[in-house]
Amino acid sequence: MSAIVIDGKSAANSIREAVKAKIIERVTKRLPIPGLATVLVGDDPASQSYVRAKHRACEEAGIRSVAVNLPADISQQDLDCVLSDLAKDSTVHGILVQLPLPKGLDEENVLKAVPLEKDVDGFHPVNIGRLAQKGRQPLFVPCTPSGVIYLLKEYIDTLVGKQAVVLGRSNIVGMPVSLLLIKENATVTICHSRTKDISTITKKADILVAAIGRPEMVKGNWIKPGAVVIDVGVNRVDDSSKKRGYRLVGDVDYEEALNVASAITPVPGGVGPVTIAMLMKNTLIAAERADA
Repeated sequence: MSAIVIDGKSAANSIREAVKAKIIERVTKRLPIPGLATVLVGDDPASQSYVRAKHRACEEAGIRSVAVNLPADISQQDLDCVLSDLAKDSTVHGILVQLPLPKGLDEENVLKAVPLEKDVDGFHPVNIGRLAQKGRQPLFVPCTPSGVIYLLKEYIDTLVGKQAVVLGRSNIVGMPVSLLLIKENATVTICHSRTKDISTITKKADILVAAIGRPEMVKGNWIKPGAVVIDVGVNRVDDSSKKRGYRLVGDVDYEEALNVASAITPVPGGVGPVTIAMLMKNTLIAAERADA
């Protein structure tokens, strides 16, 4: 058995082309061009890379982007002032604060400072709270979790009744993707660092979402034959054969999983591109709501 490789780049291109077409239509109608502001605090190389990718995607989609780069030692008060100014700027429809923040800054207060209607990353406590409540919908869904669901629906007719296991309980991926799976009427188990006999649990999963941040932790014998595996992990491992001295791997042992799963996302080229495409889509939605 060889798993279908889920092409995140192709899925992302479809989403981004749809966004681009709507933005061209907005320009024709003389409606405001959607604007996205990114706030990067500090000089973490991974965060810088993610932000650059988001700005490239904005340029390709026709979204106006604003990069706000701040020093790691910025005070909470000064950061709040920056966010307050962006909140008042009518040309900025979406605000993304790149996480994680440097130590000493209150992440929850920062996320609260982003207005709900501009919270295109979907991490405002109210948006997450609505996501957790039955019968309520957030204004925006976090981009990586919504990308995971999008990819699953590309390859599974229905998520209803499926046994889903999520490895990881972070606020950014694990918890919100679990909530989204529940909204799709899947039966969800969350595994984490304190879970005993994880491999016994994962082997019962029709859907396995790995977002635990440990390179190639999930082995082939952890996976139920025929399961769909979504690997959210992006880990650097040393590799002297590569020009940059490392290679990227996921949380799943990809080569082993290929022989067991029915479908799997690669790393890179899986969830990552769809995450950025969902951000473009959310920014467009924010601009459309602002028209009203």
